[in-house]
Parts: sequence; C-alpha cells; structure tokens
Amino acid sequence: MKRTTRLKQILQRPELDFILEAHDGVSARIVEDAGFAGIWASGLALSASLGVRDNNEISWTQVIDHVEFMADASGLPILLDGDTGHGNFNNVRRFVRKLEQRGIAGVCLEDKIFPKTNSLLPGEPQPLADPYEFAGRLKAARDSQADDDFCIVARTEALVSGMPMGEAFRRAEIYREAGADAILIHSRQTTAREVLEFAQSWGDRGPVVIVPTTYYATPTDVFKRAGFSLVIWANHMLRTAITAMEKNAKTIARDESLFNVEGEIASLSRVFQLQGMDELSAANARYLRPNSQERVVILAASKDEEFGALTRERPKCMLEVNGRPLLVRQLELIRACGFYRISIVRGWQSQAIDVEGVEFVENPDYASTGVTHSLALALEQHPPGDALIASFGDIVYRKFLLQCLLDESADLAVVVDLDSRDTDASPRGDFVKLSHQEGLGGLLEEAPPRVLGASRDEPDGEMIGLLRASPVGVGWLHEAIGSLASAGRARTAKLADLIEAVVQCGHPVAAVPIHGHWVDVNELRDLVDAAEY
Repeated sequence: MKRTTRLKQILQRPELDFILEAHDGVSARIVEDAGFAGIWASGLALSASLGVRDNNEISWTQVIDHVEFMADASGLPILLDGDTGHGNFNNVRRFVRKLEQRGIAGVCLEDKIFPKTNSLLPGEPQPLADPYEFAGRLKAARDSQADDDFCIVARTEALVSGMPMGEAFRRAEIYREAGADAILIHSRQTTAREVLEFAQSWGDRGPVVIVPTTYYATPTDVFKRAGFSLVIWANHMLRTAITAMEKNAKTIARDESLFNVEGEIASLSRVFQLQGMDELSAANARYLRPNSQERVVILAASKDEEFGALTRERPKCMLEVNGRPLLVRQLELIRACGFYRISIVRGWQSQAIDVEGVEFVENPDYASTGVTHSLALALEQHPPGDALIASFGDIVYRKFLLQCLLDESADLAVVVDLDSRDTDASPRGDFVKLSHQEGLGGLLEEAPPRVLGASRDEPDGEMIGLLRASPVGVGWLHEAIGSLASAGRARTAKLADLIEAVVQCGHPVAAVPIHGHWVDVNELRDLVDAAEY
C-alpha cells in the first residue's frame, strides 16, 4: 500500500492512532522499530537538530532534503510539519509537488503569518493569517497534488493566539471546505479542556488531530472517547536525545573516560543496524564479483558454558566486543577481502544469528559434536569445484592474517601461531608439530613449513582456526572426515584431529606461520583482549 494511502486510512478510520516525532534518518528508523503507525516530521525538531530557531530559519529546500533521508530510512508514512507553507499559495504549490516527489505522505499547514513563531514560546505574539487567504493556500496545495491520497492537514492556531472557541470552529470549517483532509486543533493549555470542547462541537464533520505536548497528563482513554483521529507526540525524540547527550557529555568530561557511559549507550552494532549495513552486505553478495570460486564457512554452533548468562540467549559468536558481535566483526573482515559467498554453521540459539547476505547450515547436535562435525555438515552443501575458507566463529584476528593465508598456494593450508605453545594456558587449543619453524631474521629455512600432526607434547604452535583448501584440498578434507567416521571419531573430532587425519591419509598440509595478532575467545578475559582488535 502506498504511504499516502496508509496515512489517509490512519486519519479516516474510527480508531485513535498515534505518530511520533522524528528529525533524521536514524530517529525515523527507531520510530518504525518501536511500532508506530507513522512519523511526524516536526518543524521544531528539524530546526533544533540543526541548531537554529523554529522561526523558518531553515529553508523549505533544507526541510525537503532532511525529510527525504527520513523517507529513505523508514517505510512509514511521514506527515510533515510544513509550518505556513513557506510563503503564499504559489510557494505552497511548489512545496507540495516536491514533497510528493520525495515520498512524503502528507503535510500539515498552519494558519499563521510567514515567518511563523513556535506556538509554545511564552509571551510571544501569535499573529494569524486571514482565514480565507489561508484557505487559498490549502486549495492550492490540493490542486497541486499528483496523488489523490496525499494528505493535507489544516492546523488552526486560533486557541494558541487567544481567540475564542467560536473563531477556532469558524476557521476549521472554512479549511474543511477548502479541501483539508483533517483539522489539527492546537492548544497550549495544561489540560485538554479546549480540544475536548472543540471535538464536542465539531462532531463527525471530519478527522481531528491533536498534539498533547502541554496537556500530557490527560489519560489516552479520554482522547479515544472524544473521537479524535490522531495523536501526535510532537517533539519527544529530540528532547530524549538532548537529555541523554547532555548527561553523557558531562560524564565523559568529568571522568576523562568512557567507562561510565559505555554500558548505557547504544552499541555500535545497533548503529550499524539502523544504518542498514546488513542490507548492504546482502547487496554486495548480489552485485559484486566474488573473489574467485571460494566459499567461506564460519563454524559458529557452540554455546560455551564458560560465559554463563552471557550465552543463555545467544551463541558465543554473538558476544559483543566494542559494540560489535564477534561474528559481525569477522564478516566485515571477510567481505573486505572480497568474499561474499558465505555459509554459517549455527546451533545453539540459532535464531539469534540474524545477519543477512549469508546462507545457514544447521547443526542440531551442537551440544555433543565438535567443529569437524560442523564442517562436515557444511561440506555436504559445498558445491563441487569450489575452493574453501573455513574459520572458527569465536576468533578475532587482524585482516593481514587472512591475507597471508590467501597468499599461500598450497592445496590445504592452516594458520599456525608460533608464539602459542603453552598447552596449559590454552587447554582446548589445536596444537601441532611442524616440519620446521622460521629461521633467523624471519626467513624460512624452506617454504612453507608443513604440519606433521597434532601434538600437545612440546608443540611448535597452535592452529588459530583458520584454513584454506583448494578443490583438491576439499577432497582431502572429505577423505579425512571419512577416515575419522570409520574410527567413530568424526562427531567429536577437533580441528587438530582433522588435520592429523589429512596427514595420515598422505596429504601435505601447509602451515602459514604467524606471531600473535589474534584472540581465541574462550573465557571472559578474552573479550577484554579482543577489544584491542
């Protein structure tokens, strides 16, 4: 349904509905996520967000530019606070045409004189336009719209300016006859007495909109019984943001640290979500040329009891470091290297892995199986002839480590950290023996070193959980998994067991030697270490 049609239905249906203020793309998306029926693009909020007064100090073209971003960010219908229409009937005609072009569902015009004064400013005069001149603006707006469902709301400021109820009613009737889809009756009293009196007199002549900024204590049931069509919560997103920003700015200035605010603010992953980064990742997969024929498999099925309540409702790969889940960080790195054909093996709390642009492989037996079983499930769906990159879902590493792996031309290669040899410090590590290590000056005695097999007895290094296989190497992995299955070990085998099985089948496994620059997240302190990456 068109957004214009949706807004018109909101105004015309008998039930009371609600829309909330937004002033930019992010706030518009937040309003949508909160479940509102529509968005009020507030003139006060738009002006204040730019640091200027609500006296038409931003031009109509600047208003249109800002609400276009809001329309792009959210699918909700937007009712724009159009002030006076930014001039006479001629300005209004062009204004309406441009709003329609930018996807705005409707405009609210008020019967003031340009430039307007904010209705809630104490002590300020509120001069009104001649009602028939304003009716001409409304008629011009109606005649200019290309979409019959584009909504025009006429806002009378008669009560705000101190005029009697009879004048407010007279103006509203003139505006209804001029073609307004609804009447917004505005009041700055602290009770709803005025708007309720208007509604009683108005009856069923047409939809009535209210803005309870000053009479916020009135129960919503009162508005429902009075027959109002729409309530606008007109400036509360902006005011919420100001309060939060002032509080945290003072805290950061006082503490000279982020420690006391980090836990109270939105995570970076939420920021990226509001920006639509998942959609961009999916689009990359559709439109960008993938890096050769390689597919990436991320093994992310585990829960890990070490993290207690942190993994009660999400898998370990979704734990956050610096505001971004481990899995999201790795996906960004992998895509930055040109890989968009990605599968994720998930198990524990699989619904919590909701990233876009990937395929999912389910491991329902995650609690009783290891990474080899997860990899085997992924290989069952791996297209013949495609090369493979496989990665643990709970590691954090520098981008250049993946690039080093990509530079290795062997049919099967694994990244091995030569600085990690303490089996007691890493009891679950995949330790291996190598044919040789790096020589003096960082030069290799022969290149590349080869994995001789798994070893926890004076190992030469630890595999970090990152491997690459050519189509030939993928065949070796299938063969090794079959060998482990014959021995009844495939379901629980670790990566070290799998690589040793490849070696025992007579195939060479190249080691890509590194010295640190990665973290295997297995306990809480690892999350702290991972923050450096």
